[in-house]
Order: sequence, then structure tokens, then C-alpha cells
Amino acid sequence: MKKDQIVLLENRGLISITGDDAKNFLQNIITNDIEKVSKSCSIFSALFTPQGKYFFEFFLIQSKDGYLLDCDSKATKEIINYLAKYKLRSKIEIKDKSNEYIIGIISLEKFNEIQKSENKQTDTIEYRNSSIFIDSRNKKLGARILSTLEKLHLTIKKLELKITKPDIYFKEAHILGIPIKGVESLKDQLFGLEANFEELSAIDFKKGCYIGQENTARMKLKNKLRRRLLPISSTEKLNLGEEIFYDKIKVGKILIEKPYPFGLVKLIDPNVEEFKNKELLVNNKKCKILKSV
Repeated sequence: MKKDQIVLLENRGLISITGDDAKNFLQNIITNDIEKVSKSCSIFSALFTPQGKYFFEFFLIQSKDGYLLDCDSKATKEIINYLAKYKLRSKIEIKDKSNEYIIGIISLEKFNEIQKSENKQTDTIEYRNSSIFIDSRNKKLGARILSTLEKLHLTIKKLELKITKPDIYFKEAHILGIPIKGVESLKDQLFGLEANFEELSAIDFKKGCYIGQENTARMKLKNKLRRRLLPISSTEKLNLGEEIFYDKIKVGKILIEKPYPFGLVKLIDPNVEEFKNKELLVNNKKCKILKSV
């Protein structure tokens, strides 16, 4: 993205989690460490199944009276229902705030400029009563502005930003190996480590227990990672569930289809180094792994 550009994401949901027990409640179920979250730091995290498989992913930002969870809009209701299931007697309140907020994406260069003008050095800052934070998955994805629509338009005007189509953001994420669109099809299809959550700074291996922690820690300790979610490039449409072949050997399966496909790809037997730069076939359609492993 260019310095003067901003992308508005219309496919994001916002969930508010407040109350005396909000911190402990989240700490017991999310993969990252809630203790990291403050006015100066926001995190990327996830919810796993008890088996350690992918369930939901989101950002967590500190709000005035608790936390805001920035998630895919398609998952908002499911996440709220999931959290409510574990609420029990916890003193927390869970609300859908999706209609009150919007997410904007700006370049890292622009964020650094705002930091300088505000004389702040942290990765999360408050600007005109809105939280702006660097994408902790990869700084190349810039920074996210969490704001009400009215305030965001005033911020856009003040910063002299131009609204651009979101494709530029989605393409960059795809190249970096970070799925944005179609993540709902990953649900219960792969383990959290296979979804690259360690590389995306979504897992804290030093924190206490969370749902799915046992299998995740075992895979990490015993180095049992045999597959990874990788971006796939093709001039043809790759369909969900289609198998990926290299030299007539099955090496993976498509888990996210157009327009930014991803496949769960073998790392060994055969070794991914053997075919990562080679032409692969999906139902006789040519494709390649987009990002180096």
C-alpha cells in the first residue's frame, strides 16, 4: 500500500468483552497471552478445538472497560455463542459491536508518521480517540485503525488519505501467506500449528493452559509438524477440497479457493524443498506454491 492510501474492511466483526472477570476468562481459552494486551499493545490470537485444531482467529485490543475482539464478520455470531458457552458464572458481558465500528488499513510508513507526530513509540497508539495498531502477524500488512465510521472519515480527512479498493490488501496478504478471505473453510480442518499460528505470533507457549493447549504443545515439543497452510498461485480456478499433485504424488489439498487460494501442503515425504518451486497440478490445472517455505 502507498503511504496516502487506506483500505476499509467491510467484512470484519467487533465483539466487546467487559466485566470484572474478562481478563481471566479470555486467558483460560485463547492461544495467546492476554497479559500482553494493553493500551500500548494489541495481539493476534485464536480459539482452538480441544484437539488443537483451527476454530476462530481474531485480534484483541484493549478498550476503556475491557477488550474488543476484531474478527471475520462471518464468525461473529459463532464466536459470541462459543464464548457464552464457557461463560458459566464469570462476571463478563459479551456484546456484538459490529455496527458501531469499522476497520481501516493504512501503511506501516503512515503509521510511523503518526507515531512521530504524536510522539509515541508503541505498536498500539490512540489517535483522535481511535486505536491504531501494527498488524502483529506481519508488519508488511501495515496498521489497523479501529474506529467509529464518523470518526474514521474525519481521521481520513485529517491525514489526507485516499480510500482504495481492498484487493491491494488481500493480494499482499496472500503473497505473505496470510489468509484473509475464506478462513471460515479452515474450521476444524487443520491444527493450529499447521495454520502457521506460531509464525503469526498467535500462540504463547509460556502461558498457562487454554483449550487445545495439550496437543499444540506436544506437536511443538516433538516437532511433529508435517503439513502447513501455504498460498497457491494459478491462472485457473482451484476448488475447495481438490487435491494437489507433484509428479503424480499427492502433496496437499485446497482448503481456501478463489480468489486467493491456500492449500494444506506436505512438508516431508516428499520433502517440500523438492517441489516448492515446481509446477504442481490440481485436477489437471497448473499451479505453484506462492510463498517460499
